Amino acid sequence: MNDLQTLRAALTPDEPSQDVVDRSRHQLQNRIRGGRVPRRRTGWLIAGAGLTAAAAAVAIAVMPAAPVDGPPVRTFSGQEILLAAATAAERSPEGAGTYWHVKVAEADGAAASSEYEYWIKPDGQLWMRGAKTGGKVMPLKASSANPFSLVAVDLTLEQLRALPTDPKALKAWIAEAHEHSDARTSAGELTASDREQASFQSLISLVSTLPATPEVRAAAFRAIADHPGVENLGTVPGGHGLLLPTGERLVVDPATGRVNGTSVFVTMDGAVYKVANPAGVRINAEWTDTLPA
Repeated sequence: MNDLQTLRAALTPDEPSQDVVDRSRHQLQNRIRGGRVPRRRTGWLIAGAGLTAAAAAVAIAVMPAAPVDGPPVRTFSGQEILLAAATAAERSPEGAGTYWHVKVAEADGAAASSEYEYWIKPDGQLWMRGAKTGGKVMPLKASSANPFSLVAVDLTLEQLRALPTDPKALKAWIAEAHEHSDARTSAGELTASDREQASFQSLISLVSTLPATPEVRAAAFRAIADHPGVENLGTVPGGHGLLLPTGERLVVDPATGRVNGTSVFVTMDGAVYKVANPAGVRINAEWTDTLPA
């Protein structure tokens, strides 16, 4: 059994013994490593929806590791956790429904009024609930015929589902799409640095807030894992904290292939939000047939 199989087995309910679960849990608790990667600011970063935007790096709270008796234990890297999540995502059911529903809320519940959620149909019809709607579900004007955003590139559901399922091909497709995008910042056309950042944030969107297929989500996880410097920050509520080379942080559950928390997310209109709350935000995204009254 290789390391990724060991990791997945340790996190799959009802299969391993309690001893294996306990030892593997300790294996996945890692010290926070020193140093931060500076964030780059882009013109499409805006504040809103009750969540304060911030350019500075933020921290997702990490639970301290418990002391372990016995011989040294295996520590899994951030890359291994992402690859295990990719395998789980690839094997997960695709899901279906009338509306794609995304909910974002402060991870520590500090401000319930800052919750932000929306329901969108493949034709672009949109409903939103948040601070600006007084907590009520409000219909909005159809976003566009291409309602799903990879930051600076808007796609239909069919185009999103047809994205490459090979990690290198996916990264190349996204890079080329941003290269030919007519998106602009307040400073003008996107620079090479802007496009590079937008491409990486597009990968984050594919694993967190977009209705990508299981195969595309798996490819996005593997593409993120290809970037050097992904660090495992240890166990946190909802999974394992990961520090990405660009400074963003994710909470990934490698047993389910879901991203349950983040310090950055992309809204349905392509705006990039970097969260000021040190606890980050919880993310839940899924298909549903129910639109709240």
